Amino acid sequence: MLRFVAKRLISLIISLVVASIVIFLFVEVVPGDPAAYMLGLNAQEDTLAALREQLGLNGTLLERYASWVGGMLRGDFGTSYTYRTPVSEMIGERMWISLPLAIYALTLSTLIAFPAGIWAASKRGSLADILVMGFTQLGVAIPNFWFAMLMVLVFAINLRWFSAGGFAGWDAGFGPAMKSLTLPAIALALPQASILARVMRSSLLDTLGEDYIRTARAKGLSRRQALWRHALRNALIPVLTIIGLQFSFLMAGAIIIENVFFLPGLGRLVFQSIAARDLIVVESVVMLLVFAVIVVNFLVDVAYAVVDPRLRVRA
Repeated sequence: MLRFVAKRLISLIISLVVASIVIFLFVEVVPGDPAAYMLGLNAQEDTLAALREQLGLNGTLLERYASWVGGMLRGDFGTSYTYRTPVSEMIGERMWISLPLAIYALTLSTLIAFPAGIWAASKRGSLADILVMGFTQLGVAIPNFWFAMLMVLVFAINLRWFSAGGFAGWDAGFGPAMKSLTLPAIALALPQASILARVMRSSLLDTLGEDYIRTARAKGLSRRQALWRHALRNALIPVLTIIGLQFSFLMAGAIIIENVFFLPGLGRLVFQSIAARDLIVVESVVMLLVFAVIVVNFLVDVAYAVVDPRLRVRA
């Protein structure tokens, strides 16, 4: 097991190095001068030169890359060009919105998808199976931003159960803060739950057709007992893959939902920073999101080895 984890750690480090180089190059070669954008079209050349020097834009690409990576390793993400605020503080403030939102949405998605997928697999070909698959197809087809606006119309404007947008803040208490995140979390969770339920059902049906399940049934186990004792655990491997990918998407891909609900999260910060040509914020936030994606995939690989010991032997 330790050898398996060590190999995955080496792969994680290599992925982070490659990702940092790609992110830096893509952001730095984007046309446009941040100093000129900040000072306007009529800025004097000497003023532009002084600002470029202050922002550290005059060094070579290698020097700027080394400075950026070295700062991140020390926990220093630099200072925002636009807000003149340490990027680490901005990320810390936004992280306490985006991370709970992602966890909340993933929890809802899992709580909906697991029972739905298992129930549909156990009732294969029945009316219940057809209904579950029909609802999941609908959930996949509906865009989450359209569903989000529909929920705002129904639950915020008509019923007035929730606010139409904004974040109450953790200072207001756990309940009001989570209430602010409920509609966005549901909007994010619906398509993810639909995908996860379909994968859960398909994986279970494939596992139920294996020889060892037929052997267990021949020894006297009922279909329900064979499903819960033997099939479910072996069917979790593709499901864990989807859960890992979903968490990565919920962390990095919630820009539209955060803008619909006016949530000051990481996604909205990236959107605003791109519009303002605030390169240091874009680089740092994207790198942080990539780090989260790679770490989640590493944890998924470890979970594979826990669920299926055969993977440890092959590794």
